[in-house]
Amino acid sequence: MTVEPVASQNIIIAAMAGALIVLFGAVYALFFAWSRIHDRPRLMIVAYGAYAVLFAATLVLVRTLNLEGFWQVVAIVMVVGYLLAPQAIWHLCVGTHTGHSDNDTKNTLAVGGEREETP
Repeated sequence: MTVEPVASQNIIIAAMAGALIVLFGAVYALFFAWSRIHDRPRLMIVAYGAYAVLFAATLVLVRTLNLEGFWQVVAIVMVVGYLLAPQAIWHLCVGTHTGHSDNDTKNTLAVGGEREETP
């Protein structure tokens, strides 16, 4: 396995791609949770749009850094993890509130653990 050097202009592009991965990973998770908590499917579209930017930034990162073999596998695992982690965390949060009705669960998650009284 040979390691190809990275052109100096690609370092800046790779740094920007890395920043976009972190930023849009957070945006995806935020809008995913916000969509579920407030039952707004349109926000899920925004979440998946953010994920698409994250995916594209990952492709740019892999190409600009000449990643091959094992490192491509690491990038794939990272992208799949960014996709599935918010969903798994959502199911974990809902699963810890199984004794409550659906509205109670949404209210509990929306307030950060404190239950609101619903009429």
